[in-house]
Amino acid sequence: MKGKVAKLSYGDLTIRSLSFLYIGLMIVLPIAAITMASFKGGPGHLWKQILQPQAISSLKLTFLLALVMVVINVITGTATAWVLVRYRFPLKNTINALVDIPFAIPTLVTGMMLVVLYGPRSVLGIFLQNHGIEVIYNKPGIILALLFVTFPFVVRAVQPVLMEMDKDMEEAALTLGASKRQSFFKVVLPTLLPSILTGAALSFSRALGEFGSIVVVAGNIPFKTQVSAVYIYGEVESENLQGALGSAVVLLAFSLLTLVILNLIQRWSSKYD
Repeated sequence: MKGKVAKLSYGDLTIRSLSFLYIGLMIVLPIAAITMASFKGGPGHLWKQILQPQAISSLKLTFLLALVMVVINVITGTATAWVLVRYRFPLKNTINALVDIPFAIPTLVTGMMLVVLYGPRSVLGIFLQNHGIEVIYNKPGIILALLFVTFPFVVRAVQPVLMEMDKDMEEAALTLGASKRQSFFKVVLPTLLPSILTGAALSFSRALGEFGSIVVVAGNIPFKTQVSAVYIYGEVESENLQGALGSAVVLLAFSLLTLVILNLIQRWSSKYD
């Protein structure tokens, strides 16, 4: 009856309770544990660990390279989705399936692939070194690793929107005298923007915690190529748990902030639709 809450059956109540319990054990409890552990010595002690020169350097490098990766990923990912949806060409289905390959490949294997391709003893690596470009054990190698592991996010976020997009508005804009470029930036792009931002947010959040591929290609050089995830691992190995927790809680805070922004983008997208 309208206005009354439906009574849950025993089975429904059991399933709901198990779901909440699982979420609590797998997500809420670990987040609560690391938060409590990081503040164990007080906010002042936590702040001191965050402000360690090596920790600050690794955090700056992590956020900087993640932002560079996001800019490149937004452009290339949107372009890839556009080509896969709007054009017909041989092996299209195969290429479309290849987009998801980074999800299947272990990140350590990703790092090894980049070392084999761009390493100091490879043909391409030697060619780039002769032109003053060092990829492995340098920032370009980290960016390439981040681009590889996050490549599908923007493509898979934009692709469904493009597939469902009505072309009548584009054709109307062209009929009214707009160029293809004007039609894209004034008609298509505003529609794609929420999905592009969603893919960018997911890529950024993924890049903050990337470890496997970076530990291979970066070389873990403090103040040069050491990102936060590798710094945290080193502190744990050195049994300096509080030092590791300082950077870990910063990454956690920014990941949660990214999640909030992602939810806001999704709500905005729903209103826009």
